[in-house]
Amino acid sequence: MTQLIDHAGDWALARLADGDRVFPALVSRDRVLDLCGSSALGSPRDTGDLLDRWDDVLPVLDETARTADGWRPLAGLHVLSPVEPRQVFQAGANYRTHVIDIAVAHADGSDGRTVEQVRADAVAEMDTRLQHPPYVFQGLPSAICGAYDDVVLPLDGQQPDWELELAAVIGRRARRVSPDDALDVVAGWTIVNDLTLRERIFRRDAPALGADWLAAKNSPTFLPTGPALVPRTAVPDPSDLRLTLRLNGEVMQDESTKDMLFDVARIVAHCSTVATLLPGDLVLTGSPAGNGLPRGRLLRAGDVMDSTITGLGAQANRCISEQD
Repeated sequence: MTQLIDHAGDWALARLADGDRVFPALVSRDRVLDLCGSSALGSPRDTGDLLDRWDDVLPVLDETARTADGWRPLAGLHVLSPVEPRQVFQAGANYRTHVIDIAVAHADGSDGRTVEQVRADAVAEMDTRLQHPPYVFQGLPSAICGAYDDVVLPLDGQQPDWELELAAVIGRRARRVSPDDALDVVAGWTIVNDLTLRERIFRRDAPALGADWLAAKNSPTFLPTGPALVPRTAVPDPSDLRLTLRLNGEVMQDESTKDMLFDVARIVAHCSTVATLLPGDLVLTGSPAGNGLPRGRLLRAGDVMDSTITGLGAQANRCISEQD
């Protein structure tokens, strides 16, 4: 549980639980407003009801935040993921320094290249990649947990790693939008830590089939999400937000979204050329450098990850073993 969500703007949107009761709410730092009884908003049962009508309800949410009574303290409530997406799109290898670090970390010398050659090849590959679409795969909504929930490390997982990411929350059904128009379909932003079992990315028994993202990315609780959805009106430009992840108090990731290879609009637009984007969907935009594998330090039970992105609040997740 948390006492405060330090978000940009006057309000953010959250899903909260008071015992067994789950409800959508406006959050204004240390206080919340239950939206279930708001007739002006159609008495929403969940944040998904609002995202389905985002363009219509956004001005009503602004007005409600300014004028409504009935606010209560955030303290004592359980903060859930702010959305329950039908689809999760995950951009991979989208930060320049991260791409280089991971390429070096995965190199085992079997192809005869030195570390310096692997690094140089990774740098050269970036110019080529910009001539092609972003690399995006899909994750499972069942991997999502809240911003302050425990992360469960699987018993058979060997290399669990962190990947702090900016995520766009879709607010309008969209198909084949252009990069120039792509941010118009974004309702807002949230924080996602896209955890990975590094040893499961590439299967040695079937190397020709490529990456096994199902096994590597989708363990339960491997997508801590939230604490809130901060509307795009409060953070209109995602091009220079700071992502910082601390492990047991030590800074591991600390990078700006300026280091992205493909910007948020390009990623959202690309996803919409492949699939129909639905309100509430998450589009993850990649992880910056500072992951555990290049450091030789992977997650273990007892670790605490504290994560922040400019204007979007913070996460705090303790790692526990599956047997616990």
